[in-house]
Amino acid sequence: MKLIKIRRLAVSLALLGTGLTVQAQSADYSKLGTTLTPIGAEKAGNAAGTIPAWNGGISKPPAGFDPAKGYLDPFASEKPTLTISAANMDQHKDKLAPGQMEMMKRYPTYKINVYPTQRTAAYRADVYKFAKEEAAGIKLAEGGNGILNLKKSNVPFPIPTEGIQVIWNHIMRDLGGSITRHSADFPVQTNGSFTVGKRTETIAYASFMADPEPNRIFYYLNQTTAPANAAGEVALVHEPLNQVQEPRLAWQYNPGQRRVIRAPELAYDSPGIGADGLRTNDDFNGFNGSPDRYNWKLIGKKEMYVAYNNYKLTSKALKYSDIIKPNHVNPDHLRYELHRVWVVEATLKPGARHIYSKRVFFIDEDSWAVLHADQYDARGGLWRVREVYGVQLYDAPAFGPAGEVIYDLQARRYLVNALTNEEKPVEFGKKYTTADFSTAALRRMGR
Repeated sequence: MKLIKIRRLAVSLALLGTGLTVQAQSADYSKLGTTLTPIGAEKAGNAAGTIPAWNGGISKPPAGFDPAKGYLDPFASEKPTLTISAANMDQHKDKLAPGQMEMMKRYPTYKINVYPTQRTAAYRADVYKFAKEEAAGIKLAEGGNGILNLKKSNVPFPIPTEGIQVIWNHIMRDLGGSITRHSADFPVQTNGSFTVGKRTETIAYASFMADPEPNRIFYYLNQTTAPANAAGEVALVHEPLNQVQEPRLAWQYNPGQRRVIRAPELAYDSPGIGADGLRTNDDFNGFNGSPDRYNWKLIGKKEMYVAYNNYKLTSKALKYSDIIKPNHVNPDHLRYELHRVWVVEATLKPGARHIYSKRVFFIDEDSWAVLHADQYDARGGLWRVREVYGVQLYDAPAFGPAGEVIYDLQARRYLVNALTNEEKPVEFGKKYTTADFSTAALRRMGR
């Protein structure tokens, strides 16, 4: 892959005797909102003109938008300018991930329809404000496993110099202050058959709450509503900001036992809920949780075809059976564009345990969202390919997934997450308190 070299910054890093890594104080944060976007992407387009300049994104819903009817597609009239398949992928390999190429080799029906690039990512004004105000004082905790001196920012490292900083930007990024999402997720068998699982998830960011506890990124509730044999299960997570100081706090309500129990296993590489062994807990949303088991290397920035502006995939006119096909998601409902992405390689630390020995993440510069990940087994073989179908959620405003998928190349099955086509609309910006995310609240939901 032809990588764009990271622009040299006027920075100096100090490695303290305590193990703390301090972000350089000499980085020029005056560039935020001028030559850089408010959260650190290059405002200018590329030299070839195939990536346009960022002009603010889409921060308001278009006229006629009705959440009950789904998202209106601002680019519905556009047609693909290029289709990449196994037949021509070698001509475009410098803009593809190994996982994308492997999918083309294995499945002749897998293809990438490329559309004109639209830089739509945009966030709330507060996200921009706090990113610039706090950046100079924020630093990494010991080993990079946490953030110090952060108050309200959702983008702690808008001008990153290390891979771990890019990952923290992904973990911290905003989804409208709070989000309640009713979604479907299900494992898909080799013949394309599936049984739908449904969940209601709520995330409330501590920076958006009036009474957050110290050392919190967000609070998370997940209630399983289908299938019948799993309905009633509820998971609760309090996600720490400094995970050196305090590990993830998690609980589960078990409807069979009718009680709340601590659930420390809801982390790292333990199997995800309802995933049939196809997803780890830290796979969700591209990557989540503590980064402490990996060494994170910032490879650089490159231009890549990634799933972007997938409004077609959110259509309420689509049924899940229209989307799910044998071997892979129906590519005719997907949209790919050329965007600049940060490339971060995670390698398992000596003595640490995880089913993935290496993970390579491709992270959108405009939103800090993981849009693709290639994940390798203990022998170094490509094992699972993660795609996140990005879309600008202009009613938040925030950039999030229209859906997610993990292709297991060994099992020849795949897992779909976060589809909302047959569900109630997503809700943004509701104010929550810590009482809404207490174990007492968890018991009430269980009943």
